[in-house]
Amino acid sequence: MMRGLDPTEKPPDTLRTVHKVYQQASIDALTKDTHILDLGRVQTNEGDPRLFEVKAYNFCLRFSLNARKELSSRRKLRWMTLGGQYDWTKKRYPEDDQPDFPDDVANLIQGLFPGIRPEAAIVNFYSPGDTLSIHRDVSENCDAGLELAKAKLQSINDSIPQNWRVDSLPSREQQRDVTGDFIRHYLSKEETHITEATATEIINKSSTGQWTAEAVTRAFCHRASLAHQLTNCLHETFFDAAIGDAKTLDGYYAENKKPMGPLHGLPVSLKDQFHVKGVETSMGYVGWIGTFEGKRGTGKEKVFESEMVKELRDLGAILYCKTSVPHTLMTGETVNNIIGYTWNPKNRNLSCGGSSGGEGALIALRGSPVGFGTDIGGSIRIPAAFNGLYGLRPSGGRLPYEGMANSMDGQNSVLSVVGPLADSIATLRLVVKSLLSREPWLHDPLVHDIPWREDREKVPSPLSFAVLRHDGAATPHPPVRRAIETVVQALEKQGHKVIEWNPPDHKRGNDIIQKSWSYDNGADIRSAFALSGEPVAPQIGHTYGADFANVPPEDAVHIAANNVKKREYQKEYMEYWNSTAGATGTGRPVDVVIAPVAPFAAARPNRYNYYGYTTFVNVLDYSACTLPVATVDKDIDTVDSSFEPLSEVDRKVAES
Repeated sequence: MMRGLDPTEKPPDTLRTVHKVYQQASIDALTKDTHILDLGRVQTNEGDPRLFEVKAYNFCLRFSLNARKELSSRRKLRWMTLGGQYDWTKKRYPEDDQPDFPDDVANLIQGLFPGIRPEAAIVNFYSPGDTLSIHRDVSENCDAGLELAKAKLQSINDSIPQNWRVDSLPSREQQRDVTGDFIRHYLSKEETHITEATATEIINKSSTGQWTAEAVTRAFCHRASLAHQLTNCLHETFFDAAIGDAKTLDGYYAENKKPMGPLHGLPVSLKDQFHVKGVETSMGYVGWIGTFEGKRGTGKEKVFESEMVKELRDLGAILYCKTSVPHTLMTGETVNNIIGYTWNPKNRNLSCGGSSGGEGALIALRGSPVGFGTDIGGSIRIPAAFNGLYGLRPSGGRLPYEGMANSMDGQNSVLSVVGPLADSIATLRLVVKSLLSREPWLHDPLVHDIPWREDREKVPSPLSFAVLRHDGAATPHPPVRRAIETVVQALEKQGHKVIEWNPPDHKRGNDIIQKSWSYDNGADIRSAFALSGEPVAPQIGHTYGADFANVPPEDAVHIAANNVKKREYQKEYMEYWNSTAGATGTGRPVDVVIAPVAPFAAARPNRYNYYGYTTFVNVLDYSACTLPVATVDKDIDTVDSSFEPLSEVDRKVAES
């Protein structure tokens, strides 16, 4: 194909130099009128003869004039063909799964242009003496997918009533913090009073006729609309349906003089994994728009509801919106090709966390008094920590997950669990206790038959705590270390015992969970992306990108071996915990372990690079709750100039 260049050989650095020029030129082309970039005149001093042969050709990146403005340097195409439109797999084009590229061609393209996925571009190779042309066919499936994403975003924004839209919101640079007084000035005094009441206050007043459920619902719908305009935190709104449900509750109260249930009139937001009648569940995937979990014609589209949704309705809760998630759910930031990036409302240059990031941002702005997220590696606790909230990750089988959408469904080594996020422990207790009163084990076979146990609320005194200040891999940033010490000092002041926590190596647990997330080597996730040809966010690409497409999935032998490792790790950790009884002074093992949620107070975009402080909990399947302690203070939380990283991982965490 190219004289003097073995297509299976890793290209020399000189070819990578050409690629760098290509990258910059392609970015420049997006803002200039030219649509043909000629890289044939690229000069280097490397003197490699193979580069000379490459330079003998003309490298041209061609953009269609009528579509050039729609292109983005971050976009990836779905299809790749060799020598025009020839499809050697004989599959229908482009409706079937994309064909695998022959290894030699894939190696050549990845070598020349590492930023292009072999299955994700159209490349025409011409005969020697002609030009080698990288050609972008703008009529491809991926364009239709991204147009679909634009339309979906527009429909989300259009669902906000006109009188709740803000015409001239400040940019992130102009207004980083949009909490507190900033968002309040768009609300009436009554709306502010309602939306900043506790969940218990809302229920008490709605259940006694002091407030109508309709007034409460309208206030939260308004504030949620503002929150979305400020942070991109919503995937679905169903305000009219919610107001209709609220009117029904008001009618019930007027007739019966009693509440419909223990959550009467309480607005509850839901992560976009819950199926709710009347709206879609995209879970951040463009290819899921207009479908039921990527499938058409199932009969479930916009009519099926998850088990917990039904139970919340029966309890008297008002459901009104679904919140943003990262596509795949597998990152501590929230980003997808539909709504873009969901920002932290306290500092809109930072991440709100993930994958229940929309919940974190919405509740932090008081656009919701309580919401439900999910957690397979920290996805409730991370947004709670980043947004100053309480978040509960219960053990598996405590609350109903039945009928919810998910990634990697069927991976049972480490299960995702559902749990609440709110601004108080009292609210977490309220909603969990209410849900358990519905006996969810009768409708979800994975939920344990364990009612709320009042006797467990009576705790001995003093308590014993253990503190994990450093897991041996990633050094927490100064504000995180200060928060840990603040908690330790407060407990000791109250007479509780605090000891050091030196458990089995957390890296082992992290390796086990990472293995479980890649049993199918990303096949489930890539199939969802393939529905539209949408690009993979960089936060996900390093784990589930094209580099892993040709790696075979794990077989039953290796999955079983990982499950054995998990069981052995759980046993070892349990026995270590039991062994602390001799050090606590209470005669009991440690009651609670205190640890960071993340090594940073909140991550910068594309900088969430370490999950070890949350994943060990998932491997062990322990209950965990996030507690807000403090906010960053630049005058106190100064950088330690003498810091020496323990490893490359530690260095990256420090720089994040």
